[in-house]
Amino acid sequence: MLADHGRWADPHFHVGWSGRRHDARSVRPDERSRKVTLMSDANTQKGPVSTEEEEEDWTEFADAGYGSAYDPWSDLVQAEPEESGHEQFEDDEHWDVPPAPSAAGIAHLVRIGSCDHCLTRLSGGRLAWSSAAEDGAAIRARALEAESGLTVDEAVDCCPFCENLFADLDLLVTRTVEKLAGVEFTRVQLGSHFAKDHIAEEEELRTRHGAQGSRGLKAGFVEAYADRLRVEYPGVKMVKERPQVMLLVDTLTLEVRVDIRSLFLYGRYRKLERGIPQTRWPCRACKGRGGGCESCAGSGLQYLDSVQDLIGEPLRRLFSAADTSFHGMGREDIDVRCLGSGRPFVIELKSPLKRTADHSELIELINAEAGGRVEVIGLRASKRPEVARIKQTAAEKSYTIRFSYEGDLDADEVERQVLSLAGETLYQQTPNRVSHRRADKVRERKVVSITNVVVEPPEVQLCVRAESGTYVKELIHSDEGRTTPSITERLGVPCEVLWLDVEEVHAD
Repeated sequence: MLADHGRWADPHFHVGWSGRRHDARSVRPDERSRKVTLMSDANTQKGPVSTEEEEEDWTEFADAGYGSAYDPWSDLVQAEPEESGHEQFEDDEHWDVPPAPSAAGIAHLVRIGSCDHCLTRLSGGRLAWSSAAEDGAAIRARALEAESGLTVDEAVDCCPFCENLFADLDLLVTRTVEKLAGVEFTRVQLGSHFAKDHIAEEEELRTRHGAQGSRGLKAGFVEAYADRLRVEYPGVKMVKERPQVMLLVDTLTLEVRVDIRSLFLYGRYRKLERGIPQTRWPCRACKGRGGGCESCAGSGLQYLDSVQDLIGEPLRRLFSAADTSFHGMGREDIDVRCLGSGRPFVIELKSPLKRTADHSELIELINAEAGGRVEVIGLRASKRPEVARIKQTAAEKSYTIRFSYEGDLDADEVERQVLSLAGETLYQQTPNRVSHRRADKVRERKVVSITNVVVEPPEVQLCVRAESGTYVKELIHSDEGRTTPSITERLGVPCEVLWLDVEEVHAD
């Protein structure tokens, strides 16, 4: 206890993160030995400390280095500099070499192992990819003739710029031709994928040693690849927009990916039979997954036929396409016919192997196979932007509707009330029948006109022209008051739609 009290009572002993530094500087040498003795007696009980131990300065054993000349870095060994795999390109001699197209610059390109294609690309001369290898060989021969001692560095095993990629052009073209076998096309867009570090290293070397304005590796490779393809496909154009085929070369794996772009056809269709959906309707039970179920007899479809397939299947077979997508200007319900001049549509044929056909023959083929259920009018070639136009056009539509009403009403009063809705703005909350796939909100739609009202109690037939997006059935029966005003509301009795036809889509 005496040692502890003496230690903490000593005004010269400071404790903290810098305690050792303060203790060593503030305690006198004669007091330091006394404190060591007292602490040893109290804490270890091992008897008196020897004179040698009393005279030892504890700072000699401190690991912080205070009070001594201890150097914590004295045991470090200087590391040997690593050898660089590109040392031959980075020494002072090569830094001083002027770039191409100087004779010394071209000689240096030969010395560091540039291939013939890259010699042509970097030398600053007129570039013709069809003869790039021959031109490069001629440049190399002239450089070797001008400088007798010129040799290629033995440490170089491939072209430092392209890594011998141009030597694989024949292989890439062969693979391309194999993958395009049986594909009809006249417009091709080319692309390539390079490792980022390869592009960065090539650009750095090209900036040092190549002629100013020389073509970069990626652009140079694509042009050389295109030139080889022109030999295989003389009538094909290399384009940057609206290609029929896209080719992407992976320069790491030397794989060629072929993307056959979709073929688009525009036309109008007339649906002459009820009970046919516009597009494929997946089975409600299996959702079309897993090869179908018992409910759909393995078809995966709720209805075997659709406008999409009645039109698209003959086209898919004829053009050897993988599948179809159908883009219509709106859609009619499954129990509604579409008459008149038909509804505009664009059908998309995905990955077609063929692209040309007589459109009049296509119309005959579709109409013959549809058997009078669907009819196509005015088929022609189209493009992808027309799909957006079809989808975005808000066309008014004309309908013929027949409905029945309950009760004994005066025929003239019925006609007057029906005609009173012409020019009215309807407020339509999302109908119950489509609430599972439409946002629940109130839409405003205008009834443009109502004509040809024929009252045959208890049935009425009329023609309605309305804005795009009008729920016409709900105009009749009000959908439990979700559409207002309505014929049910005006007549004051329940009404039921018997049938509905789309007479015209006013798109033009």
